[in-house]
Amino acid sequence: MLIKLAGADLATCSYGISPMLETHCALRLLAGADPAGVLTPWVERRRGRLAELRRAVPEVGALAALFRKGGYNSDFLLPGPVGPGGSFAEELDALRATPPEVARAEIDLNLRGHRGPAEYARRILAAPDVVDRLAHALDAGWRTLIEPEWPRLRAILERDIVHRAGRLAAYGWAAALDRMHPRVTWADGAIAIRMTGDDDVFEVKGQGLMFTPTVFGDLIVRHKPPQPFNVAYRARGVADSLGPPAPPHDDTLGPLLGAGRAAVLRALTGPATTSQLVAQLGLSLGTVGGHLAVLHAAGLVTRTRTGRSVTYATTDLGLQLLA
Repeated sequence: MLIKLAGADLATCSYGISPMLETHCALRLLAGADPAGVLTPWVERRRGRLAELRRAVPEVGALAALFRKGGYNSDFLLPGPVGPGGSFAEELDALRATPPEVARAEIDLNLRGHRGPAEYARRILAAPDVVDRLAHALDAGWRTLIEPEWPRLRAILERDIVHRAGRLAAYGWAAALDRMHPRVTWADGAIAIRMTGDDDVFEVKGQGLMFTPTVFGDLIVRHKPPQPFNVAYRARGVADSLGPPAPPHDDTLGPLLGAGRAAVLRALTGPATTSQLVAQLGLSLGTVGGHLAVLHAAGLVTRTRTGRSVTYATTDLGLQLLA
């Protein structure tokens, strides 16, 4: 697949955060529809919650019956982010606004050639109010699995956006797409995305292009006019969703700086704000601010103000100390 960008299209490129995408992909991981990879510890700790959800909310089982690997998955269940500040409620409202005939056609296509779901799931998927019932399933998944961890998860996504937007502004598209995904590259004014059996060529032509980092998902490319092209990709540092960076077994930095200060320095191998560090490390705002002040005075981190936000990052000296 090629997504071609003309000069004017650069102004339409943006980044978004989708709580709905995180909920959907987390449920897929717990249901075994996608490989867990580095998130295996998270999946193992929470697999029991999916069983509880299935018992309490039968619609969750019906939703899981639609999860397919390498096949069509109903588009209306992922309405797309509204931007970097979008909320789950906004995306849920967009899903609930799906016309019943659109949902019915997509569910039928989703189930075509698919091993038949259980009888209770078939009844739910055939119900006239199926859109509201599947929205209820996603809402239950959000409240149980994602919302309690959302500050930490959002911090990971925001840090990725800061990193890639900065590289795009400073060095161009090739740098912004570097290590986004092995299948995503930039050449000759086009974003090349290698998908099995997909040789389609698209031109943005003012429709917009949105990149959406995700913790629980992987490479997902969606184009559903009039919405922008959307490229979802695994965010950098997803292991941070499991807690603070673990010190090495032969840690000498902790005894030198103190465990908390060393954790802040380790967490700053990518740029982050104070609030993002608070969410990731589980420390108080005052504690993180105090550690940052000492690290900055020692020349181990830099700070850059953009509007009301201050972003910190490790200096070369800090990286040498970490090494």
